[in-house]
Amino acid sequence: MTHRKLIACHECDLLQREVTVPVGGALRCRRCGAQLYRELPNSLDRALAFSLAAVVLFAVSNLYPIVGLSVSGTVVETTLLGAVSVLYLDGKWPIAGLVFLTTVLMPVLQTATMLWLLIPLKCDRAPWGGPAIFRLCRFCQPWGMTEVLILGLLVALVKLSAIAGVVVGPALWSFAALMFVLAAAGTAFDPRSLWSRVAAVEHIDAEPDLDEASLQGSLTAAQGGLAQCHDCGLLASVRAHAHTDTFACPRCGAAMHVRKPASLSRTWAFLIAAMVMYIPANMLPVMYTNSLFGTEDDTILSGVVYLWTSGSWPLAVVVFVASIAVPMLKILALGYLTISTQMHSRWYPVERTRIYRMVEFVGRWSMLDIYVITMLVALVQFQALATIQAGNAAIAFGAVVVLTMFAAMAFDPRLIWDEVERDHARTGETA
Repeated sequence: MTHRKLIACHECDLLQREVTVPVGGALRCRRCGAQLYRELPNSLDRALAFSLAAVVLFAVSNLYPIVGLSVSGTVVETTLLGAVSVLYLDGKWPIAGLVFLTTVLMPVLQTATMLWLLIPLKCDRAPWGGPAIFRLCRFCQPWGMTEVLILGLLVALVKLSAIAGVVVGPALWSFAALMFVLAAAGTAFDPRSLWSRVAAVEHIDAEPDLDEASLQGSLTAAQGGLAQCHDCGLLASVRAHAHTDTFACPRCGAAMHVRKPASLSRTWAFLIAAMVMYIPANMLPVMYTNSLFGTEDDTILSGVVYLWTSGSWPLAVVVFVASIAVPMLKILALGYLTISTQMHSRWYPVERTRIYRMVEFVGRWSMLDIYVITMLVALVQFQALATIQAGNAAIAFGAVVVLTMFAAMAFDPRLIWDEVERDHARTGETA
């Protein structure tokens, strides 16, 4: 066994060694159950193929209409960029920016950066500016929300069908295909395989030398004086950087640290801000509908009630869970994790780590209602019959989604296990 097979869990910091994994299988941490890596055949070639397919689908998805409405011979159609521009012109530029960021800019950047890295490697050449491009790719990954957009479009179609005839555009099918292609590309894009390939092309060692003799008796990376890069997964010694909490990864240049700096205080800051914004997000109207029958204000909850009473109870449940239950449960779960960690709790570390994992996974799905509002505002613009405008609650709700995602990113789950390690050390000393 060599140091090159030494890895650390990104959620509990446990030091482990790589083992052979069957094709298609995954290796999980033996302490907290987090996935360490997967063994995918031809992962980089598959990621390249899916990324090229995504480029074509992106073009179709943004050049052709997604959906249209037909009323008395008048047809209103919109593209995704057209819907964003309507929100911007209505003065709701924060929502317009958020929709553009999560459905256009971030998916495009993620695809472009993967192609930037993979095409040269396919030609046995190292990509220019590889470390910086890789960090940009990893940054974009959690903010691309194409799959949430598709679900939001389905909810919008149900609501639009009660207003006028719905005309499905080619971009809707293209976006549906894009959702699967982007998910497949992200799954196939394996940083371990990428950096091994880069090392082979540049004829260098994939990882720096580590003094494994000094790690004897160390259970975690922190105990052994090591830190793991959150982007590329490299283990590096922190002894040469003892004077600072943060230093650059020797391989990809990302910021490395034994623990996220000021993790709990930053989590609390984002969490308290999300709690404040959650109140107007649910109390104020998210939409204003002006029609021949008067003006109607809709909150998030009234939208759920409308779907339920119109017979679309499965979508009503989806919207309720994504737009009301998930944000509230995220705030409660992150609050519980932060308080228990701050009080040095040693209770149920595995279960608390799973809660954190779940919060990270469901965070993006709260954007559902934002996408529904975007489509309704863009399409219902029949000046003589009816118009829909976004309310201020949409801005507050978008802020809740972003703030809770920032809170989850700021929280360091390894802090949960630090108190367990200290307890084991005290028990060992007493024994």
